[in-house]
Amino acid sequence: MDENLHSPQRRLIELRIEHADLDSLIDGAEFQTPRDELALRRLKKRRLLLRDQIARLEAELEPREPA
Repeated sequence: MDENLHSPQRRLIELRIEHADLDSLIDGAEFQTPRDELALRRLKKRRLLLRDQIARLEAELEPREPA
């Protein structure tokens, strides 16, 4: 049971959930008045970092195709 809590598949799911949460947060923040540009940039930067982590983890989990 403990190994499932720390599996790469579970980590991937957690990252995707966090990415989706940030998407919603950013969408809402873009329409707020006044806009907090600094906070919005930080959220977008975090979202990009998560996207990179997701891509890296997906590449590790997917078997490589033979050339």
